[in-house]
Amino acid sequence: MKAEFPQNFVWGAASSSYQIEGGVAEGGRGVSIWDTFSHMPGKTKRGETGDTACDSFHRYKEDVAALRGMGLKAYRFSVAWPRVDPNGDGQWNEEGLAYYDALVDELRRSGIEPYLTLYHWDLPQALEDKGGWQNEDTSRAFAVYVAKMAEHFKGRVRFWFTINEIACIVKLGYGTGEHAPGLTLPLEGQFTCWRNVVYAHCLAEKALHEADPANQVGFASTGRLCYPVSDRAEDIEAARALTFACPDDDWTFTHQMALDPICLGHWPEPEVCGPRLAACISAVPEHIQAALAYGKPDVLGLNIYNGVPVRMGAQGPEYVERPAGYPRTAIGWPIEPECLNWGVQFIAQRYGLPIYITENGLSCNDRIYLDGKVHDADRIDFLTRYLLALHTAIGRGADVRGYFHWSLTDNYEWNNGYSERFGLIFTDYTNLQRIPKDSAAWYAAVAARNGIEE
Repeated sequence: MKAEFPQNFVWGAASSSYQIEGGVAEGGRGVSIWDTFSHMPGKTKRGETGDTACDSFHRYKEDVAALRGMGLKAYRFSVAWPRVDPNGDGQWNEEGLAYYDALVDELRRSGIEPYLTLYHWDLPQALEDKGGWQNEDTSRAFAVYVAKMAEHFKGRVRFWFTINEIACIVKLGYGTGEHAPGLTLPLEGQFTCWRNVVYAHCLAEKALHEADPANQVGFASTGRLCYPVSDRAEDIEAARALTFACPDDDWTFTHQMALDPICLGHWPEPEVCGPRLAACISAVPEHIQAALAYGKPDVLGLNIYNGVPVRMGAQGPEYVERPAGYPRTAIGWPIEPECLNWGVQFIAQRYGLPIYITENGLSCNDRIYLDGKVHDADRIDFLTRYLLALHTAIGRGADVRGYFHWSLTDNYEWNNGYSERFGLIFTDYTNLQRIPKDSAAWYAAVAARNGIEE
C-alpha cells in the first residue's frame, strides 16, 4: 500500500548560508553576528565556528549534484546578507552577488527550483553595532536588501521566504543569549525585536510583490504545536487551545505571535496573552500596525521537529508528561510524528494558506561504517513516521504543497558546532568529502514515486 501525495507535490532539501558556506573572509563578504559570536570563548561547543563549515562557497556544484542525484526538484537555501551587502547599507558586493548567480544558474540548469530564504540569522555585524533588531532601522535596511535581491533575481527566483524562525532570532539571540548576538533582554526588549522583525517581513513582502507580482512569498515559522493524546473532541480542542496560547513565560515559540499579525492583520487577543505581553502589543507603533496590511504571505513555511502532548483535564487544557524512556533524537528532541498531523491541521485551519514544510528531520549519531557507507536506519524510520502523519493531515484538508528535508548535508549546527548531524549527505569534516547516507537513496525513492510505501 502506498501513501501517495498530491500531484505536483514538491520534494526538496534545505540548508542555510552560515551553516554550509564557509569562505567568511572571501569574496568581499562582510562580518556577520555569527562570525562575531562563534569566536567568543565559551559560546559554541568546542569553540567551533562556521569559518569553513561545509565549504559550499567553493563546493556548491557538489551540493547541487547531490540534489540532482536524488532526483529532487527544489532546494531551499539562504543568502548571507553580509555576503551581498557587507555592512547592511546598500553598498552591494558584486562578488557576493556573482556567487549566488552561479548557484541559482547551476540549480536551474539541473532542473531544480530555487526557494530562496532572505534571512537565516546572519545579520551584518555593522547593523548589530547600531542596535540590530532592537533598532527599527534594521527593518528598513532589510527592505532595501530584499528589494535588491528581488530585482537581481527577477525571472530566475520565483519562490521566496523572507524570515526564518523569528522565535529563534528573538528568544535565543536576544532573550537567552544562546545564539548570536548573545543578548539577554527582558520580555519588553524581546518584543521590540519581535515587532521589528515582523515589520521587516511586511516591508520585504511589499518589495517582492512590487518587483514581480508573480513572486510567491512565504514566511518560515516555528513554534509550539500540540497534539491530542486521543481522538476525543475535547482533547483535540485542548490541543488547539494550547497551540495558540501566548503566556508571558512561553510566547516566543508560538506560531501565532508572527502569523496572526502578518496573516490576519492583528496580534493575538489579550485573553490568550500574559499581561506583560498584552501591554507590549497594545503599544505597537501605528506605522508598524499599518504595515500589517501588506504583510500577508502567499504561502506559509513551517519548520516542525516535535510537538507537545495535550488533553482536556478537570481544570481545562493541560500538558501531558511524556512516559519514561520516550524516544528522542541524538540532540535530545522528542520523536512525535503526530505534530506533523495535528499541528499542520491546526495551522491550516487557522490561516487558510498553502503550506510548505520548510524544515523537518533529525540529528542522528551517524558515522562511516567499515564498508565505507553511512547507514542511518533511525532517520529512515523517523521520516517514514513523520511523512505518514503529514499524509494524514493532507487527507484531512490541509493544503500542503511541498516538503523540504532538513538538511541536505550535515552542517554547522549553531551553538552545537559540528556535533549534530541532520543531513541526507554525510560531511566528513576532516576532508569535506560528501557521502550519501542510506536515507538519501530512500528519500530519492520517495520523491520518485511521490509517496511512502507502507
